[in-house]
Amino acid sequence: MTPHDTDVHTLNHLARDVATRATVAVGLAAVGVIHLLDSIGKYGETRYLFWMYVALIAGSIVVAGAVLFTRSRAAFLAAAALAGGALVGYVLSRTTGLPSAHGDVGNWTEPLGLASLFVEGSVVAVAGAAFLATRHSPRTQAVRAERAEQRSARPITRQSMQAS
Repeated sequence: MTPHDTDVHTLNHLARDVATRATVAVGLAAVGVIHLLDSIGKYGETRYLFWMYVALIAGSIVVAGAVLFTRSRAAFLAAAALAGGALVGYVLSRTTGLPSAHGDVGNWTEPLGLASLFVEGSVVAVAGAAFLATRHSPRTQAVRAERAEQRSARPITRQSMQAS
């Protein structure tokens, strides 16, 4: 592999990483906006759902920030879990109903609900794929190799032998 090939590979990896992070962050922002728009009626109907929406909106902002401004794989996992939790809540509200909230059972064609399903499913798919893909990324492999090298460079002592 020539230095040029290495540079092209690195740029492609960087472009894919930036696009993935931006997609997940925009998806989380959309989740927040959808639930902000739907929360207006929830305050009077089912107060606990209103506060769950507020928590989801705040969580979306925090996790989007983590996805954009950290290199942590856990941020992708948090994004997938947050969107997945909202998706499960939607499905439950349309099938079995939620405590004190049975008015939406069977109401699968509500426009905000359909938008929510699409966006949340997309965030789960992209963030989940990114979480799995970063497991084998060059940076992750380099960090693992460095840690293994540090472990092998430690001096052998009586305590370290007894711990094994």
